This record gives sequence, C-alpha cells and structure tokens, in this order.
Amino acid sequence: MLHFAAADIRQQALPGIKSGTEGRPHLGLATSRDGSIMKPFHQVLANNLVANVTNFTVWFAITFWVFLETKSVFATGMIAGFYLVFTAGFGFWFGSIVDHNAKKHAMLASSVTSALFYLLALGMLLAEPEGAFRDPYGWYLWGFVLLVMLGVIAGNIRSIALPTLVTILIAENDRDKANGLVGMVTGIGFLTTSVISGFLVAYAGMFGVMVLALGSTGLVFLHLSLVQIDEGRASPNPDVPPEPKRVDIAGTIRVVAAVPGLFALIFFACFNNFLGGVFMALLDAYGLSLVPVEVWGLTFGVLSIAFILSGIIISRTGLGTNPLRTLLMVNAIMWVGCSVFTIQSSFWLLAAGCFLWMFLAPYAEAAEHTTLQKVVPLERQGRVFGFAQSVEQSASPLTAFLIGPLTQFMVIPFMTDGAGADAIGGWFGTGPERGIALVFTIAGLVGLLVTIFAFNSRHYRDLSAAYARGMDDDGEGGGAAVANPA
Repeated sequence: MLHFAAADIRQQALPGIKSGTEGRPHLGLATSRDGSIMKPFHQVLANNLVANVTNFTVWFAITFWVFLETKSVFATGMIAGFYLVFTAGFGFWFGSIVDHNAKKHAMLASSVTSALFYLLALGMLLAEPEGAFRDPYGWYLWGFVLLVMLGVIAGNIRSIALPTLVTILIAENDRDKANGLVGMVTGIGFLTTSVISGFLVAYAGMFGVMVLALGSTGLVFLHLSLVQIDEGRASPNPDVPPEPKRVDIAGTIRVVAAVPGLFALIFFACFNNFLGGVFMALLDAYGLSLVPVEVWGLTFGVLSIAFILSGIIISRTGLGTNPLRTLLMVNAIMWVGCSVFTIQSSFWLLAAGCFLWMFLAPYAEAAEHTTLQKVVPLERQGRVFGFAQSVEQSASPLTAFLIGPLTQFMVIPFMTDGAGADAIGGWFGTGPERGIALVFTIAGLVGLLVTIFAFNSRHYRDLSAAYARGMDDDGEGGGAAVANPA
C-alpha cells in the first residue's frame, strides 16, 4: 500500500516540527502551526478565491460576450472546447511544476502568466478593426479568445497546488472537511463571478472585464507574496542524486496503477466530463435563450449559494467513512436531475436543476481529492492531480467541439421542423431552445446508466478496500507530512 514516510523520519527531516497534534493544526483551531491568528491554509483559500473569481469572470464574460456579438452557438462551443483542450493538455506539465517547486512559488508564477496574457488581450481589444469581433469565423476574434483563454488556463496551476497544500497543512482526519472548504470557496467564486461577469458584459464590455482582471491579478500576487507557508519540504540528501525535474508520465502512471481501482476512478470522472462537455458548450446558450444576459448572470450567481451551503455542510460533517460511495451516490442524483431539468421550457425548472447540480458537485470533487490525498505519496501528488486533470478533461473537448455544431446543424433542425418536432413536439416543445434541451435530457440518462454500472463494478470495491486499508499518513501522533524533493 502506498503511504508516506514514518513519523520519526519526518522528525529528522524537520527537527523544528513536533510530532503530535501541534505539528498539524486541525480545522477547529484558531491558530496556525506558527501561532498566527489566521492559518496559512485559510489565507491561501482567500487568495485562491480572488484568483478564481478573476479567472472565472474572464471565462464567463468572454463566453457571454462572444455569444452576444456573434449569436453563434458554434462559437460558444468552441470557447468551451478551447478551455477543455488546454486544461487536458497542460495538466501533466502543471502537475510537474507543482511537484518540483514550492507550491507558493508555483501559484505566484500562475498569477504572473495570467497577467501577461490578459495584457496582450487588452492590447488586441483596443486595436480591434471595425466589426472584427462580429465575425464568428474571423481570425482576429479567435486570436483574442486564444490569448484570453491562455490567461484563464494559467490559473489551473492553483487548482493542482491547492489539494497538495491540503495534504501538507491539514491533518488526515480533517482533510475531507478541508476539501469541503475548498468547494465552498469555489462556490463563492462562482456566485461572485456570475453576477460580475453578466453586469460587466452588459455595462462595460470586455474592456471593463480585462481591466478588472489585470488589477485583481496584481492584488492576488501581492497578497500571496506576503503569506508565510511552511511546506515542510525535506532538505536534499547530498549523498543521493536528485531526481531529474521532468514531467515523468511513466512514473506517474506506475504510481496510479499501484492503487487498485484508481485508474477506474479517473476514467469514471473522464466519462462524466465527456458528458459534462454538453453543459460547457450549451448551458449558457440555453439560459440566454430564456432570459436576458443580466438575469442569467444574476441567476447563476444566486444559485451558486448551493456551492456555499454544500461546502459548509461538508466542512462540518465530512464525507463519511467511504468517500467513493458518496461520490457515486451524488453522481446518480446529479444525472437524474440533468435528465429532467430541461424537460419543459421553464426558467424555474432550469434554476432548480442547476441548484441541485451545484449543491452536489462539491461532494464529488471533495471525495475524489480526499481519496487521492490518502493513497498517493505527497511528493507525487502534483503530477497525479495533473494526470487526473489531463485524463478527466481529455474527453470534454471532444464533446464540446462536437456538440455545438451537432446541436446547431442537426438537433435544432430536428426539433424545429424535423421528425423530432413531429414525434415529441406536442409535449416537449419545438424550436431551437428545445433542441438544446433534448441534448441535456439524453446526456442525463446516459450518465445515470454509467453510474449504476460503476456502483456494481469490481473496481469500486477494490478502491474502497484500498482506501480503508490505507495508513494514516500523519503517522503516530499526527506529525506533519513531508515531501521528499521531487
């Protein structure tokens, strides 16, 4: 079974850290390891909140703005595809950056990179030829989108570094609750993002969005540079040659393969994201077909309270003794909701379905993170989280790239004046908006069937048993986890 070094070895590596509960504060304590009023974990969470709000605002805003400029579902699908392709493609590399460097330094580099791309995008925005952004097939529009999305993607380094910091800073029996707080921060980010992006696009356009992004990214960098984080990295042994600083895909795959059922968990999440590409490509178009952009942005913001409620509940109650069971249960409920929330052309039904999805999503994410944090060595966690991110997101671009054109050119005509309109239009409705709705309903039914299969699979039983057998990586007395140099 994979596990971290014993507590006495950690003591030798970090003589200033006591083995015991003093070495790793629990969530209920008000002070950090060094006695400060606010724990470094909470400060990093707050910093990540602002960074997430900034990057998500840019992402949401450009999706809203491009749709309003071009009126093209194809264009919004392509933007979602850009995001997912880059997320999948850079995951391995971002994971190696996190493992080979101090987590704080990796997060600071993320902010600098985002700021550079946003600055270049602002330059293109100011130099726009007349009408260039109204052409959904024009190179100038997609050059601008590319720069903006690269700035957003650079923020993904933080999403890999944060769960590794949970392993470092939080005792194992509190990690599921800490992961719930991470989900809550994500929810607050979505709430703020949705409101800000809708109104920014409506009243300030992309110029206001880019100026806000540059200012916020600068503040995030300044704040994080002042936060003191004791990452407990063991000093390199001069007698042992250092491991080359490389991505090392083969070594990461060996670590994942050593845990029974872990590949299955990652590929299950991959298939979920394959179906989730439908939401990435079509949800904004569906919502904007029912209500104005200001109302849709505000609605998404209000519904994001579900993320916060979910995070609070997880931070207090945890995920139970078997996080994998929790993961599959919430997936089943989410896909049932997906199959019915667009069954009629109703804004309120859409809102209820989105609320359910947002409430349960943090449970799924926290369950996966809690499992990986226990069964994967700390010095490999960045690459394993990056590997999971790459594999899990690899299917979504296919869906996002395909579903926009398929919906635009096949499903919408099918439900407007085609065979679908004749067969079920009497009760399901007809028109472009109902074509989008049909895609959601089919995706929900497929997702439910796959989740039921996973619940009854040998891989689920194997990984549940591996998690139950896993050693407490805090060691006897709860000493701090220490990453060997990687």
